[in-house]
Amino acid sequence: MVCGGFTCSKNALCSLNVVYMLVGLLLVAVAAWGKGFGLVSSIHIIGGVIAVGVFLLLIAIVGLIGAVHHHQVMLFFYMVILFIVFLFQFGVSCSCLAMNQRQQVVLLNSTWQMLENNTKIDLENQLNCCGLFNNSDIISLYEADLQSCTASCKKDSKCLACGDKMLHHATEALKILGGVGLFFSFSEILGVWLAVRYRNQKDPRANPSAFL
Repeated sequence: MVCGGFTCSKNALCSLNVVYMLVGLLLVAVAAWGKGFGLVSSIHIIGGVIAVGVFLLLIAIVGLIGAVHHHQVMLFFYMVILFIVFLFQFGVSCSCLAMNQRQQVVLLNSTWQMLENNTKIDLENQLNCCGLFNNSDIISLYEADLQSCTASCKKDSKCLACGDKMLHHATEALKILGGVGLFFSFSEILGVWLAVRYRNQKDPRANPSAFL
C-alpha cells in the first residue's frame, strides 16, 4: 500500500526525525567519550563534532514539532534548512568519491598544518609514525615534527612518515565516507519531499473551513 495519507506522511516524517535525533545524540556522545578517554585532545575537533551533532539535533526537533502539530512555518524552515544541508553534504560526498591521490596529499598537507601539536602527537602515537611527508617541500615542518615525536618507533630509528600510512588507507576511507554521506544526503532529500507533501496535505481533524 502506498503511503499517501495524512497520517502515514506524519508518521513517516516523525520517524525520520527521530532517527536524525538519535544520530545527533550519538555524535555528541562519541565526541564526549573520545575527549573523556583522551583519544582526541584537540578541542577544535571535539567542538566540531559536537556542533554537527547539536545542529542535527535542533533540525530534527524542529521537524518533529512541525510534524506533530502540522505547523506550516516550522515545516517550511525545516525543509529549507534540510535542503541546504543536502546540497552541501551531496557536494562533499561527491568530492570524497572523486578525489585522487595527488589531491589527497594536498588535503593532508593543509590539514596537518592546521592541527595542534597535541593532536599531531596523538596521531603519531596511534599510527606509530613521525611527521607527515619527508620531502623537500615541507622538510622544515617534517624535522620539527620529528623532534617532538614520541612514537615508539623513534627508539629504533625506523619510523615511517604518517602521510605514507594515511595514504595507504585514504582511498578506501574516502570511498566509505563518500558512500555514507551520499546515503544520508538522499535520506535528507527524502525528508524534504515528505515535509513538502505533508505540509500541503489537509488535516482531516481540522475545521473544514480553516485556511490551509
